[in-house]
Amino acid sequence: MEWNEKKGARKILIMITGLSLAVLLGCLLAGCEPSGPTGGFYTTGTWDADSLGNHRIVLEVTDGADAVYAHIPWRRRDRYPENVATILVDAATGELIRNVARLEINREYGDLIFEPVTIPGRVYVYYMPWVMEGRSNYPTVTYREPQNTADPEWAASVGLVSDRSERVAERFTRARVAAIQSIDDLNSFHPMEIIATRSETDSLIREYSGEDFLLFPEDRKFPIRMSEDLPLRWVRHGVTSRFEGTADRGEFYAFQVGLFAVRKAIPDVDVSFTGLNRSGRETEIPSTSFSSFNTGGIDWAGHPMDKICTVDRGKVQALWMGVQVPEDARSGRYEGRITIAPQGSKARQIDFTLRVTGRRRKDHGDDEPWRHSRLRWLDSRIALDDSLVAPYTPVERDGRTVSCLGRNVTLKQDGLPGMIRSFFTSDVTQIRKEGAGVELLSAPVRLDVVDWTGRLRPWDAGELVFTKEAPGAVAWESVSRSRIFEMMCRAQMEFDGCIEFEVTLIPLSNESVRDIRLDIPLNRLAAKYMMGLGQKGGYRPSSFRWKWDVTKNHDAVWLGDVNAGLQASFKDINYERPLNTNFYQLKPLKMPDSWENDGRGGILVQETDRATVRLRAFSGPRRIRSGQPLHFYFRLLLTPFRPLDTDLQWSTRFYHRYVPLDTIRAKGANTVNVHHATDINPYINYPFLRPEEMKAYIDEAHRKGMKVKIYNTVRELSNRAPELFALRSLGDEIFFPGKGGGFSWLQEHIAADYIAAWFVPRLKDAAIINSGVSRWHNYYLEGLDWLVRNVGIDGLYIDDVAFDRIIMKRVRKILERGRSHPLIDLHSANQFNPRDGFANSANLYLEHFPYIDRLWFGEYFDYGSNPDFWLVEVSGIPFGLMGEMLQGGGNPWRGMIYGMTSRLPWAGDPSPLWKLWDDFGMESSRMIGYWSPDCPVRTDRPDVLATVYTRPEKTLVSIASWETEGVQCRLKVDWEALGLDPMRVRVRAPAVRDFQGEATFETGGPIPVEPGKGWLLILSEE
Repeated sequence: MEWNEKKGARKILIMITGLSLAVLLGCLLAGCEPSGPTGGFYTTGTWDADSLGNHRIVLEVTDGADAVYAHIPWRRRDRYPENVATILVDAATGELIRNVARLEINREYGDLIFEPVTIPGRVYVYYMPWVMEGRSNYPTVTYREPQNTADPEWAASVGLVSDRSERVAERFTRARVAAIQSIDDLNSFHPMEIIATRSETDSLIREYSGEDFLLFPEDRKFPIRMSEDLPLRWVRHGVTSRFEGTADRGEFYAFQVGLFAVRKAIPDVDVSFTGLNRSGRETEIPSTSFSSFNTGGIDWAGHPMDKICTVDRGKVQALWMGVQVPEDARSGRYEGRITIAPQGSKARQIDFTLRVTGRRRKDHGDDEPWRHSRLRWLDSRIALDDSLVAPYTPVERDGRTVSCLGRNVTLKQDGLPGMIRSFFTSDVTQIRKEGAGVELLSAPVRLDVVDWTGRLRPWDAGELVFTKEAPGAVAWESVSRSRIFEMMCRAQMEFDGCIEFEVTLIPLSNESVRDIRLDIPLNRLAAKYMMGLGQKGGYRPSSFRWKWDVTKNHDAVWLGDVNAGLQASFKDINYERPLNTNFYQLKPLKMPDSWENDGRGGILVQETDRATVRLRAFSGPRRIRSGQPLHFYFRLLLTPFRPLDTDLQWSTRFYHRYVPLDTIRAKGANTVNVHHATDINPYINYPFLRPEEMKAYIDEAHRKGMKVKIYNTVRELSNRAPELFALRSLGDEIFFPGKGGGFSWLQEHIAADYIAAWFVPRLKDAAIINSGVSRWHNYYLEGLDWLVRNVGIDGLYIDDVAFDRIIMKRVRKILERGRSHPLIDLHSANQFNPRDGFANSANLYLEHFPYIDRLWFGEYFDYGSNPDFWLVEVSGIPFGLMGEMLQGGGNPWRGMIYGMTSRLPWAGDPSPLWKLWDDFGMESSRMIGYWSPDCPVRTDRPDVLATVYTRPEKTLVSIASWETEGVQCRLKVDWEALGLDPMRVRVRAPAVRDFQGEATFETGGPIPVEPGKGWLLILSEE
């Protein structure tokens, strides 16, 4: 050892328990006194958790001795504390205490003997030290293992070599446990994670030896956190059949009941309520005002759900409940009963008393998340209706033809499409008011049954009946019969061009069939491009065959041209939304039994003649049994969804950083995307903890004519969410189970059965992964509505999508009902890799495109790819959207072919291009892309493409090269279409910083183009 005189502390130069004192000294001497109590004996302190862990014991040593004994009743919830190190540090000097003997370490207590340094003084026992490694945002945390650092001579001198029994402690001075500390209240185990001892639990069980289960009503301030242990709090308070709470008028009062399955497992629990009466009078708060979230509710699609709530023997289940107090309720004492009836056991009742104050609670109590009033959001039906959103028009029916914005479908008697037409112009900027449009199908869609002899069995179609006609949707059904099956077709077409088909085949006999297949014969001219099923977006191959594979996130394919196309996706009654992005392989697609058929099913895309491309989903041979239905569900999304809103593209300019608004405006941006991990939106996907600060920023933006959107999605949820443990009580409904791990807080408080997600080191914000779609999406929607009403957000920035189109449609409705011209933009990283299941982001999220305003695709996208890949997978144009670039700032020359730039300040600087847009007057110009046969400007080289932005008397031409070397090209111009006189036209390239220098070219003359670059040329008359 040596002395560090500057610090006035001893410095140990060897590694102890894998940790050098050089690392420890600075943090230990920085401040070690408690910073504030969390509850008497349990307090908080300040130290470097990254080196020493989140928890410590404060020991007081009063007498001098060579060895001191400490009995620490820590009551730990971690399963194997004997495998975790303890680090002892002298509080006065910061010196690491090496001579330590661990006599007994278990979950209930720890017995230590150690050599003190400062007498009298304090010793800190850090009992859960950890090491964090790996990626900063996806860390791996492991707990330090015990190491014997004691000097053998010291151990022998104090008599520890041969005698390690409990009698050893009798020979030593005892240290007093002064406090149990955590680094802050969030990390504290008190009170709901302080376990009862085995003997205390056994004693309680013996006291109620005839009971199958015990009930512990609990206040909302103390969410039940453990399922493996009883908290000491319950053992001390005892079992009770009474619960009292206090609520304000208008408040949704949430509370919980812990159910301890003592004798046997419980397969299900039923909870019921009486109404509440005041002072023995008639019922004033009806039983329908109560909710029981663990036993039922409303799913994300608005359907009632009867939730199965199982409890294993010896486990604790939190049952969260709530009651809506009427706003006009009279103050006083209300009484009623709650009946909890586990299946197979005698029901028990809890006498429930609610004291209602004279205060009126704003917004049901939602402005204070700790109240858990927002749990009622789980059962919300907000924005579940058939109303429209901009720019869509009502769905109309004329006979058997159903029309939506720019598209229509003519149905056959069996309910399947006979004709599908698109009326979008080839540049996707307008809808034809006259003319026949583009016919997508070369023949009607058929569901064919091939019998064992190879014969097609014809259908005797019944009557086509329309069952709903609303502005937002038209629904129909039909029943057809063949010798083998009865076919029931139920379908609905919505205003965005989505048609959901539920086709159910009911076998009429037991026999074998060779195939059941859906045939969609497409017009070859309208099937130019393809995306999905492992095929990157681009030109369609002449022949393509695919089989179902659970390792691939594939169940849909898009085929089409820029102004007419469709996506077909295939499901059955057992469909569950998989996890996406990095987590797909943890919850992959659940194979649709009808289509997949034990590996026999697949999809074929084949040019069958000069006019037809056949999309065939086949299921292969199978044995059918009478009365056992097969569900051949599929969905068609008709594209484009809407005309391009080019003016919105030119006028909306994003800035992705929370900085002063004047800084943003000075760069030319006008719309701020506030990510998480910022001062006003610190915690991922829980943007409710800084509402005043967020509102102040947004109000200032509105005064300056700017908009503010926030990062808020559903894929993962911060550990800062107050409802986290209530949501955990719902089993795997909200959070998907997994191997655990991740940041220390998760391991110490969530413990097991979760997937660790994004982590922000600076804020110690640790998230876990949500499951597919669930009632949490109802909460998300209500939360969005709350933010719109109370904070004034102008929209959402969504980073990949973990929900379905039903939720996205509700999102759009909420925003439009609360804000003028709200905005939603979607970012995605390229998911075409094994971990993500080789998914095309555009294909995966196509169902959401009708409701968003801008794409940002994105990280890991290869902007060196061919133009057809840009067009289909990146630009959004075939679907009525426009986008921007991210990876490496993209390629600005190629980007402008599709009207795209990069975004500030992420990568690249689009502000010079924005200035050109303003100087030229891009707003009110018409964009005609190279993909349109009506594009009036082309080049004489096939790999140098041109897109035109036309205005009266002048035109901006964007050209970009995909040549591998520099070339000379000439413009081929339809001057009449542009309304320009070629004899008077000047072709000039205005100077644009980091894009091009100023230049003038001869009309019809050569233009040099560097590889991978291009020009922006203004054509105007002198």
